[in-house]
Order: sequence, then C-alpha cells, then structure tokens
Amino acid sequence: MSTHAIFRSPPAVNEPIHDYEPGSSARSRLQLRVEQMRNERIEIPLVIGGKDVTTGDLKQAVMPHDKEHVLADVHQGTAEHVQQAVDAAAKAWADWSRWPWEERATVLLRAAELLSGPWRDTLNAATMLGQSKTAHQAEIDAACESIDFMRFNVEFMTRIYEEQPISSRGLWNRMEYRPLEGFVFAVSPFNFTAIAANLTSSPALMGNTVVWKPAGTAMLSAYYLMRLFQEAGLPDGVINLVYGSGATIGDAAIGNPHLAGIHFTGSTPVFNGMWRTVATNMEHYRNYPRIVGETGGKDFIVAHPSADVDALATAIVRGSFEYQGQKCSASSRVYAPSNLWPALKERLQEQIATIKVGDVSDFGNYMGAVIDGASFKTQAAAIEEAKSNGQTEIVAGGGYDDSRGFFVDPTVIETRDPDFRTMREELFGPVVTTYVYDEKRWDDTLDLVDRTAPYGLTGAVFSADRAAAAHAQDRLRYAAGNFYVNDKPTGAVVGQQPFGGARASGTNDKAGSMWNLIRWVSPRSIKETFTPPQDYRYPFMDAEPDSAGT
Repeated sequence: MSTHAIFRSPPAVNEPIHDYEPGSSARSRLQLRVEQMRNERIEIPLVIGGKDVTTGDLKQAVMPHDKEHVLADVHQGTAEHVQQAVDAAAKAWADWSRWPWEERATVLLRAAELLSGPWRDTLNAATMLGQSKTAHQAEIDAACESIDFMRFNVEFMTRIYEEQPISSRGLWNRMEYRPLEGFVFAVSPFNFTAIAANLTSSPALMGNTVVWKPAGTAMLSAYYLMRLFQEAGLPDGVINLVYGSGATIGDAAIGNPHLAGIHFTGSTPVFNGMWRTVATNMEHYRNYPRIVGETGGKDFIVAHPSADVDALATAIVRGSFEYQGQKCSASSRVYAPSNLWPALKERLQEQIATIKVGDVSDFGNYMGAVIDGASFKTQAAAIEEAKSNGQTEIVAGGGYDDSRGFFVDPTVIETRDPDFRTMREELFGPVVTTYVYDEKRWDDTLDLVDRTAPYGLTGAVFSADRAAAAHAQDRLRYAAGNFYVNDKPTGAVVGQQPFGGARASGTNDKAGSMWNLIRWVSPRSIKETFTPPQDYRYPFMDAEPDSAGT
C-alpha cells in the first residue's frame, strides 16, 4: 500500500466520564446491560488467528461479590495452543508489520469510537460483574482509560516517527522505527481492563503481533475486549487470546525462540520469575527480548504538620479504598504527624462509617468484593495480625465475610512500629496502615518513607508549606515514579500523568506516553547519498606544492 500524503492524526483528548447520576439515560442503559449479562452464562473460547478455539478444559468465571454465580465457562489453553498462537502471530506479522502507520492507527481509533459508543455498556458491565468494580470505577477504567490509551497512543506514535536525524548537504538521513522481530507476549492483570487494552494494543499499533494471556480473574472483560478489537477491523492473528494458567502459558511463550518482548503488569515475584526465565533462554532467542513490566507497590501518603486534615482524610479514603484498594497505586501506608492525628483519626472514622460495601449493581455501594479467595485470606490475615499485636490497633473497619462474596470492610490500622509487616508488604486490598510520627521529626520521617518498602510506584505529600512539599519531593525522588502533591496517589490519566515506577515496582516505561511505545520498535538509520564519491582518495593525500609554487 502506498501513501501519497503526510497525514495528521485526529487530536487526542481525554474521554469524558459518565457520572451515571440518578434519572440519567446512561445509568439506565448500564443497569440494563448489567442485568442482561448477569443472567447470561456464556461459553468463551480462545481466539487464535482470528478463529475461536475450544479445548474442553473449562474454568468458571464467577462474580467476586456473589462467588457461586457463574458468568461464563472459559476454555483453557495449553502449550500447544501457545505454539498455535505464535504461529498465527508470525503469519500475521508478515503483512501487519508492513501496513502504513495510518492504517494501523485507524483500527485503534475505530476501536476507541466503538468503545465510546455502542460497546461502552458491555465492557463496563463485564468489568463490574467479573471484577467487582462499581459503575464509576468501571467507567474510568474499562471505558475512559481504554479509549484514552487508544487515542493518545496514536498521537505518541506520530511523535516518535517525527523524531528524525539531521542531514548534511548532498545526503538524506532518515530514521525508520521498525516493529520488533517476533511476537510480544502480553500478560494482563485483573484490576484494570484498560491495562489489558494497552498491553495488547500498544505493541500492535507499532506493527507488532501479540500473544495475550489475561488474568484468570478477568476472563470475561478480556473476551469482550477481544471482540471489540475484531469489530474494529484488527486483522486475524495480530492479537491472539490464550486463556490458561500462568505457568503453562507463560513457560511456553517465554521459552519460544521467537519471543521479541514481554509487556507485563502483575506481581513483582511473577515478573522476577519471568526475567529469570528469559535469562536462562538467552542463547535461544533471535534478539534480546524487550522486557517491560509494571509490578507491585507499597504506596504512601506522608503528611506535613501543616497539612489540611479534611483533604488528607478524603485522600486516604479514596486512595486506599476505591476498588477495594486493588490498584497498583493505592495508598497502603500513611505517615501522619502527631499534631494532626487526633483530628485525622476522627475524620477517618466518620467517613469510613458511611461507606457501603456490597454488590456493585447496587449503585449506592462504594466498594465491592476483593477479587478472589486468596486475596480475601490475605486481607483477613493482616487484620487479625493487627488485632493481636501489642503495637497495633484497628481504628476503623476490621470486618470481613466470605459467606456470599469476598467482602472486606475498609480498614485502618494504627501502628507504633514503623516496620510492622503491613507497612512493608503489599496486601493489595482495602487495608491501610498509619504510623504516627513526632511532628518535629519531618526529615527523619522522609527517610523512613524512603527506606521502609522496596517499591517505588506512587506516593503523595500533603502540606500547606510549599517549602516542605518541595523538600519532600526532592528527598523522595526515587520513592515514587508518580508523585502527587496535595492529592491522592491514584488516578493517573493518560496524556496527563504517564504511569510507572522503578525499584521493585517495575521498569518505569510509563504507560500512557511515548516512552512506552518506543520499547516496541527497533530503529533503523538510513543514509542515502545523492552523488557518491568516484575516487577513494581524500584531499589530505594530495602532494604539497613545490617551493616555486608550481
């Protein structure tokens, strides 16, 4: 295909958020779609090379807030299906990697428009039911952030392509941003449908083909996301969806000699294991695989003695308990100054007492269930440990019940031990621990924040003192890849706050920016000389003139 113009993509803007206020048509449509999908029990295949593949090995997709309610029966893949997906990706790569950029962009831009309109309720409802997100949390994730990734990534792609070298007179230097050789293995988590959308579509946009393994607790939304890509015109084999256990699918994909890259979001231990497996297979790969990962976090809020208590309390409640604390960015440790703690504690108790936890189809509920039984046990163990430890106490919440769904109350722990386990280890649930520090020891507290946990994902400082906020920003320079001043450490928006952290939180390749997309290309420099030399000799080799000047 030939292009006879220099095209400009449509300007990217963030998708407006639907509020789903009572009486609105948007609320009625979403509620209707939730009930329709709740009453269905569908069969979900693998999608390899554009074809539905059934295996007969079925796993149930259930609602975390009603764990006996089955939404879908999902076919599980094996190493053989991974190989089929790799073969399909290789076949598609031969053509897709040569498509003009504007044609690839069109597929993603169309997917964004479909999701903004007729697909919005379906993907939101799938996320609500399968991942126990409230309407608001599903809206800002499955709809808005997914749309933003698709639109802004097109703009980021063109910015990369426009980065070109200078050319001297008589020649033309060019830089081509080629897709990687081989396939990209995308491994997406349960907690954000938008992450699944980005982990798959961003390498595809840059001309790569993808083998995708979604989390076993997000199989329903993954299925509908795949169908969205297909309706948008994604060619067969560009993205191949393979369900299955992490070990089965991961080992087969990472062990394949055609692996070109890994695009991962999940736990730090799993990512570390992937990295080790890649290392042991280095001699078998055609290229060094690109390894991009966003992993764990033990995200903090640190308050200066000058902080606004009401703003601080609201940030803790929203930052710690929205989506049951199951965000990579969720605040899970708080450092409160002694002068503010009595008032802050009172406000936290007041606000948390009003929070309703339950079925997300009830729009009055602020929280749903944690994702599964394993997570429930993790939260319950942390709460019981805090109850029994002499250095800690539960100041709000502390209840949990899995008789119907995996429900954990929003819980605030106060500890007198800054190295208590829940200050250091990731829980990934609605449990936040507060350490009250001596208000005169601000600098020491900043050091404590920096050293307590191995992660470096998100963090926030609350301060009415500008100098103190700037000081914290400097002292905590590497403690968070996304740093917030007088705001909760969650809610990064594509195009506004590129997301990612370092240390044990990942490779910090910043989803929602051009820095992520650059990982999915292999640049080639091209030099074209218009009038090549006709003689090998250089002027310095000419003989000196004789003394007579002849």
